Amino acid sequence: MNQRGFNFNPGPAVLPEVVLRAAQGDIWNYQGCGMGVAELSHRASHFEEIIQDTEKLLRKLLGLSEDFLVLFCTGGATQQFSMIPMNLLRKGEVGSYVVSGVWGDLAAEEAKKFGEVHISASTKDSQYVKLPEKYDVHPDASYLHFTSNNTIVGTQHLVEPESQAKPLFCDASSDILSRPIPTEKYSLIYAGAQKNIGVSGVTLVILRKSLLEEIPSGLPLLMDYRTYAKSNSLHNTPPTLSIYFMRETLKWIDSLGGLDAMDKRNRAKAHLIYNRLDASEFYEGIVDKGSRSLMNLTFRLKDASLDKTFLKEAESRQLFGLKGHRLLGGFRASLYNALPPEGAQALVEFLNDFETQHG
Repeated sequence: MNQRGFNFNPGPAVLPEVVLRAAQGDIWNYQGCGMGVAELSHRASHFEEIIQDTEKLLRKLLGLSEDFLVLFCTGGATQQFSMIPMNLLRKGEVGSYVVSGVWGDLAAEEAKKFGEVHISASTKDSQYVKLPEKYDVHPDASYLHFTSNNTIVGTQHLVEPESQAKPLFCDASSDILSRPIPTEKYSLIYAGAQKNIGVSGVTLVILRKSLLEEIPSGLPLLMDYRTYAKSNSLHNTPPTLSIYFMRETLKWIDSLGGLDAMDKRNRAKAHLIYNRLDASEFYEGIVDKGSRSLMNLTFRLKDASLDKTFLKEAESRQLFGLKGHRLLGGFRASLYNALPPEGAQALVEFLNDFETQHG
């Protein structure tokens, strides 16, 4: 196959073409240094430049003040489910969790291993097809935790829950840098890179510096945020290639106009597809319209017997990764930053043709 198709996978996900082409050369010989970027020592000046550039770009794009640390961790968002309560759930207090999707539920369950958990809101009983309308933050909460975008079911918090003066923590793995956010409202933001800001392997943690004072002694070395803060994320070998891919992806976002441009681009893609689905009785959306995600669009065929045919014909058109999550079924189109607008248009054209042929 000579031509690349459109990648709708939920993660690891599509990368910008310019990033892939830069990596082709840099993996062989980075900036003419005689070594590939994947071979560079994490103590070498070339990698020092890469990690410093990555932090600078993140600060620029998100408008981060010096009140925040930027840390590069491993273990994905799932490791943060443990690190957060280990570091920041104070003795005698509780962790308040918004459970608006599977990952929020898993984060709350993991936190129970380290202290008391309070569920501020939950839509688990309704299979997460709608975001919570009210939030009850515990008066003794160390923090309020929420997941900004729910990848599996396809809902998204486009407005932050009211934390009632408690530190606001966010798992932003599947919509980080897809739109501007008021970072001053947050105390901790974390995200696996493999959806919007690079490849799997590195986990971004943005942490308000004052929280370091809350961390108890005696934590395992690499489960302690202070270890990363003291060493500029270089206590041991970090995922160097993943950080390189993050830098290149951030450069691409910046070159297109930053987060305002990403927001405009992503909304246009999502609205194009949602409008097509809404105009048909052949397809049906899965989630409440007021809770819809701009990143992960979920839908079904009214006639489920056509599901396998839909996927087969989609792949024949080089539309990949449309199968829905095993817990939900149906279909899911992930429209992360790097999916070009032409990908959304190609999907709409396929939806039109499939309905014409099978409707």
